Amino acid sequence: MSASFTTWQARFEKLRSNKLFETVVIAIIVLSALTIGARTYDEVSQFEQWLIYLDIAVTIFFLVELLIRMAAERNLTNFFKKGWNVFDFLIVTASLIPMDDSEMVLLARLLRIFRVLRLVSMIPELRLLLVALIKSIPRMGYVALLMFIIFYIYAAVGSFIFHTVDEQLWGNIALAMLTLFQVATFESWATAVLYPTMEQYPYAWIYFLTFIFLNAFIFLNMMIGIVLDVMQKESAQIDLESGEGEAAEIQGLRDDVRALRSQLDRMESALQAAAQAKPGLAQLGQAKPDRDE
Repeated sequence: MSASFTTWQARFEKLRSNKLFETVVIAIIVLSALTIGARTYDEVSQFEQWLIYLDIAVTIFFLVELLIRMAAERNLTNFFKKGWNVFDFLIVTASLIPMDDSEMVLLARLLRIFRVLRLVSMIPELRLLLVALIKSIPRMGYVALLMFIIFYIYAAVGSFIFHTVDEQLWGNIALAMLTLFQVATFESWATAVLYPTMEQYPYAWIYFLTFIFLNAFIFLNMMIGIVLDVMQKESAQIDLESGEGEAAEIQGLRDDVRALRSQLDRMESALQAAAQAKPGLAQLGQAKPDRDE
């Protein structure tokens, strides 16, 4: 590897880690999002040509920024080992589809919408939230399954008891589940569902309050707890990787304790070896006077 290439690679690496450069990239991503939103208004049709030029400039900037990040890597394969880098690469390369009057114009516009997601890859806090959400989905699936079982049981009971109140709300189990979903979201559930039902069944409030207690309080808090637990673990993992934070300090203390324990084990082994060698030395000392005699 030549010295000039190493020098340029170091410059690109310094530029990539520059906070001002990251801020400019984030600002361009926001500008790209605003440009996409502006295209949905008829009032900006007179600036269509300028918006096209602006989109070309943004696309070129993203391409240059991606090349800088790739050039900053000492080994290009390391760039593609990170999932977020692969995501940025796909988004930027997909944005190279020209937005002309061809059949690809709709696809090109749809792909440019996903450039807004690059904010997630640029901001560590957003990455933490998204990773925590993705890793929480399997665990939340069991909570969602339990919620579905409760919905199904309550819907079956409601369709059997309350079908005479309103066929559109309780006519069958599917309509009853939709009604219960409205109750769970608290969207006009009292006036549209609770009070008409209580006119015929005064104690129907017990049915609705128990359902709300289970879904709105217990299951919702369970999901929140799962997400918070995963976020805490991900945050601790990031602290360990960066060497900062409480988790990194605890890990450092554990490493120090292991090192001290290893030193104590070595000292104990040395003392045991010395103790075993000492009787032999004593025997040699006693045997020497006997030979002198």
